[in-house]
Order: sequence, then structure tokens, then C-alpha cells
Amino acid sequence: MNTNDIIGFIGVTITLLAYFFSILKILSPTSKLFYFLNFLGAGIACFASVLIHYTPFVILEGTWSGISIIAFLKCFKNQ
Repeated sequence: MNTNDIIGFIGVTITLLAYFFSILKILSPTSKLFYFLNFLGAGIACFASVLIHYTPFVILEGTWSGISIIAFLKCFKNQ
């Protein structure tokens, strides 16, 4: 496993943990932590995709990360 794989694995693991915790009702799918974990995981996975020059996943993970940060920031606006 090379460095790019490790970075991608970390990003995907964070994103999947957020989803897994949501399914188990450990974490609300509308919580700040859920949105932040999605942003962080997708951002790291996007970076790994950039490193390997795989544009489809750069678009996918970049979009996922962007949507997640918007949702995260809206949590603070609605307080």
C-alpha cells in the first residue's frame, strides 16, 4: 500500500464511520459532527484522488465535501 492509498483509505474510513454512526443512531445525520466528519473524510479522499489524477472521484469527493461544509456552516447560522 502506497501513501496515496493510505490517504484515500483514511478519508473513506472517516466518511463511512459518520454514515455507520448515523445508521446506529450514535450520531444524528443533522449534527455538526456528522457534517464535519463528512467534510473531512470527503476532503481527504478528494486530495487522494487529486494525487492519483483520477478526475471522476475528484469531482465526486469535492462535491461531497462542498455540500458537507455548507451544511456544517448552516448549523451555526441557524443557532
